[in-house]
Amino acid sequence: MEIKKSKKASLENGKTFSLLMGLVIAVAVMFVGFEWGTSDIQAVKVEGVADVIAEEEIEITRPEEVPPPPPPPPPAPVATEVLEVVEDDVELEQQEILTSEDDANQAQVQTYVAPVEVEEEEESAQQIFTVVEEMPKFPGGDAELLQFIAKSIKYPVIAQENGIQGRVICSFVVNRDGSVVDAQIVRGVDSSLDKEALRVIGTMPKWSPGKQRGKPVRVKYTVPITFRLQ
Repeated sequence: MEIKKSKKASLENGKTFSLLMGLVIAVAVMFVGFEWGTSDIQAVKVEGVADVIAEEEIEITRPEEVPPPPPPPPPAPVATEVLEVVEDDVELEQQEILTSEDDANQAQVQTYVAPVEVEEEEESAQQIFTVVEEMPKFPGGDAELLQFIAKSIKYPVIAQENGIQGRVICSFVVNRDGSVVDAQIVRGVDSSLDKEALRVIGTMPKWSPGKQRGKPVRVKYTVPITFRLQ
């Protein structure tokens, strides 16, 4: 006896439909899973960025407040000239205006008084010259001076006994009146000869005074006196 199969009872008819439905459900599950996963990732990313921003905001320091610059000084007041308008009928008081020309005229009117030259004369009287325009002179000249010295010398006995001789150089000052003062030994030989030379100079007569610019002045003069044994 053959067993007959019914087409309605065959499982092959619903196999294709079941496969399609399973595929649709699988695609739908994958889509839902994909969407769910991306939303989580975005949420995590957003939270991480927010944390970083928060940390950066905490580390930022504010700059110190700089005081504002002082205000500029007020401008200097400008002086304005006030002009007073005077009517022609009003009489003004006349005032004398002094100018530099008036001062110059007054200065010219004043008489010039020459300064007193007493101090200069006193200074020139006390000053001692070594070289002047006109040197002092012994009465009769240099020849008479040598003769006077030769006649006036008295050779010291001590110097003669010891054989001392030489040249003694003396200096003295011829005053404005011709008198001889301040005799000194410039270069001596022996004390006895030096004293004799000073004695001779002290016995000299008055000289003709030296002159500077036509006026007598004090002049320092130097004379050598020679002591020689015969």
